Amino acid sequence: VDAPAFQVIIDRGGLLTNSSGASAPSIAQYVLAMMLHRAKRIDEWRDQQRRREWTQLSPCELTGQTAGIIGTGAIGGEVARLAKAFRMRTIGMRRSAKRTPHIDEQVTPRRLPHLLKQSDFVILACPLTKETEGLIGERELRAMKPTATLINVARGRVIDEAWLIRALEERWIAGACLDVFTVEPLPESSPLWDMPDVIITPHNSGPSPLNMGRAMAIFLDNLDRFANGRKLRNLVRKAGAS
Repeated sequence: VDAPAFQVIIDRGGLLTNSSGASAPSIAQYVLAMMLHRAKRIDEWRDQQRRREWTQLSPCELTGQTAGIIGTGAIGGEVARLAKAFRMRTIGMRRSAKRTPHIDEQVTPRRLPHLLKQSDFVILACPLTKETEGLIGERELRAMKPTATLINVARGRVIDEAWLIRALEERWIAGACLDVFTVEPLPESSPLWDMPDVIITPHNSGPSPLNMGRAMAIFLDNLDRFANGRKLRNLVRKAGAS
């Protein structure tokens, strides 16, 4: 809801709801695909196939690895649920103290360094707000494990892209799977395009033929709630409102 048109509706006192949760299954499966891609060294197998080379690799498992999920709403919560199916450890960060299912350890933003130091995969699934813009910069990237992978399905501006590029060039972290960028489409001049340990997708993790049905179900439920004076689902509140 960071688009200017939606902000106008909120500022004028209009009721605005969103379809939070409609694309969560698709995006969460994207995240799991990226984690498996990295753990199972899919790119290396593919490169060997192009070279007609028969060399056995030593891929690892997701079992026992830690997924640090920044933002445990609909998307982050579904990532956690799927991660537990692979017997991963999950750490989740959210502003409120509300417990999230499938999260082994829940932390507040104050304990972000702890999440970063513990995680094999750091997944950004938070909304873009004043608090999250530039959330991942030099200090945060240096706090991550050198073997860790950063996965961003939030918004590009949650990461300081210049510091991410340096972190990848200097091997502060092992790699990144990026679906969103500060400028979209990603400029052809961006060094990210040519980095071997970066997977780039064109803001494409969410689309699914099943999304419209899920969004329509949320809308129709809210329409019934509105007509009958009941509390609305996914009501968007003005920044700073309780």
